[in-house]
Amino acid sequence: MTSSGPDRNLRTRVLAGETLFGLFLDLGSPLSAEICARAGYDWLVVDLEHGAGTESELVGLLQSVEIGGSTAVVRPQSGERLRIGRALDLGASGIVIPQLKSAAEVREAVSFLKYPPAGARGVALRTRGAGLGTVGHGEVGQVNERILGIVQIESVGALREADEIAAIDGVDVLFVGPADLSHSLGIPGKFDHETYRTALKTVADACAAHGKAAGILIYDTAVVPDLLELGFRFIGIGADGALVASGARAALAAARG
Repeated sequence: MTSSGPDRNLRTRVLAGETLFGLFLDLGSPLSAEICARAGYDWLVVDLEHGAGTESELVGLLQSVEIGGSTAVVRPQSGERLRIGRALDLGASGIVIPQLKSAAEVREAVSFLKYPPAGARGVALRTRGAGLGTVGHGEVGQVNERILGIVQIESVGALREADEIAAIDGVDVLFVGPADLSHSLGIPGKFDHETYRTALKTVADACAAHGKAAGILIYDTAVVPDLLELGFRFIGIGADGALVASGARAALAAARG
């Protein structure tokens, strides 16, 4: 539950146009997850694609985020039905779907976020994601409405079809993956390049046209004002592993004078 109260779930806040800041959890540590949640982030992504955590540890990580007062979403290893379904069944409030190259791939993947008839998620109501048996068959539509759908824009193909992707029901956030996108564009790591800046505007414009949120992961908070001006409202400001690394280096440098 966020600070906005139980009637303001994360998807509601996203679609209402709130500016929300989050963090990726790549250490796979329940204690780190709880510490970051208590820091006040609006959302935290348990990263199973690149992070150290695994699906077998996911319940503990989700619980730690919830105990800390934030909202947990999961980036699974891929957009496969079973990967998305397992994360949702274990209690994720949303899914960050990586490495989709087209609107057609997005349509298939987001169908796995919702129970029928709205989608193709397998129906198992004794799971944690369905309230451990407290949600009846007639109430699954309420579960569908709470699930946040986040699609990463990290390839030339996805960027080219950004407007079509933003128009898809079930896609709530178009989330730029800067590293992958810059490499895909042939300008690896050149985040000041005009081509990359144009790509950001393309994503932001597509989201604005369809009432969706533009998201991105950054590691330099100095760029936040510029991103807000472009229209980005779902901003990840690094990862817990990066914070540990930078803090450790800074403390040692200070001690050595």
